[in-house]
Amino acid sequence: MEPSAGPALRKEIRVRHAVALYVSSVLGSGVLVLPGLTARIAGPASLVAWAALAVASYPFAYTFASLSARSPESGGVYAFAREAFGLPVATVSGWLFVLWFVTGAPAVMLIASSYVSYAFPLSRQGVFLAAAAVLAAAWAVNRLGIRMSNRVQVAATSAIVLLLLGAVAFSLPAVRSEAFAPFFPQGLLPVGTAAALIFWSFLGYENVSNVAEEFRDPERDFPRAIGWSVALIGALYLAVAFVTVGTRAHLAGGSVAPFAAIFANVAGRFGAVGTALVAVLIIFSTANAYTAGMSRVVLAVARDGGFPRVLDQVDPVTGVPTRSLALLFGASFLMLAAYYALDVDLDTALLIPSGAAILVYVVGSAAGIRLLSGGLASRVLPWISLLASLAILPFVGRLALAAIGVGAAGMAWGLLRGRSRAAAGPVARGE
Repeated sequence: MEPSAGPALRKEIRVRHAVALYVSSVLGSGVLVLPGLTARIAGPASLVAWAALAVASYPFAYTFASLSARSPESGGVYAFAREAFGLPVATVSGWLFVLWFVTGAPAVMLIASSYVSYAFPLSRQGVFLAAAAVLAAAWAVNRLGIRMSNRVQVAATSAIVLLLLGAVAFSLPAVRSEAFAPFFPQGLLPVGTAAALIFWSFLGYENVSNVAEEFRDPERDFPRAIGWSVALIGALYLAVAFVTVGTRAHLAGGSVAPFAAIFANVAGRFGAVGTALVAVLIIFSTANAYTAGMSRVVLAVARDGGFPRVLDQVDPVTGVPTRSLALLFGASFLMLAAYYALDVDLDTALLIPSGAAILVYVVGSAAGIRLLSGGLASRVLPWISLLASLAILPFVGRLALAAIGVGAAGMAWGLLRGRSRAAAGPVARGE
């Protein structure tokens, strides 16, 4: 089906913008909490897990980037699934994307506002209001268009990288060799547990595929962008994990370890403020990147009838799918209110979108297996992505049923729409 007539998305994304989107999509809330948590679980050996996952993330990045360069279309995994398996399966991925965003965005906003509360004590109501404010800021920036979003993304990502590098550099003198002995304090098994947790930190490589239609030269820029991005993200994660272990910050940072301790070492009494600044920048940047990507998914699904056609609209002035943005943010604010009213804990709030994300990766990797051809990498790496996704899914537990239920509803809707289209005939469908 051809895209609907009307204003088109603008081709504004270059390599630097793509790297900023990749880094901010992947380098999310995990860097704030997981280096400390995995160090507590596996000790210094957690560094092995971080290094292994940094290398293993390349198959995900390669699969999605190769599919995007092959067919640069808005919607990313949705578009790949539609070509590989047809509209019903594609609709499943679209519905899962929405579940991922609507349940996940409020959860990570709460992480940001919790860091703010560490620096400036807030009541529970204040924490939720601060989360709503960060969410609203991401909506406002994206409402201005992909060009403004790109500029903000490059600036925010540059600030994040500099702040993380600064924290690492100033912490290096405090690293002590005795902090790395014994290297395997609990044996090998905890390293696997740490790796399962770290996996979540490397989700995000699919997000840039959602805005592939807005790349100026996708065939050239996607391979360049993933090379830089995988190297930069892996190095940053490993560096933060190294100083966390070497300074034993994971033992001193309390509920916001390791950054509270790290920034206290870097900035003294201003450490709490620095910690809050880093947290808000990281999470705002992630929200900004995912908002751009997910809104394009909703647009693509609506074009094909997987969502109501009223969502198939691009603003002629800004080139922004405004109604898609309205759907995502309206539902996200409602979910944030539900978290508050039901007193949902953060673990639950994060595991629900995790289940949706993994199922999206399953669909996207399967599409890569079916569509990619050519060299050895194109034949092998999508299989690695698929097997890794399937291996991690059981760790979500019963909360994965939420994603499975939404996926089943999406499949039913897609099948129903397919039958309606078939009954309508080519004239009624506008083909």
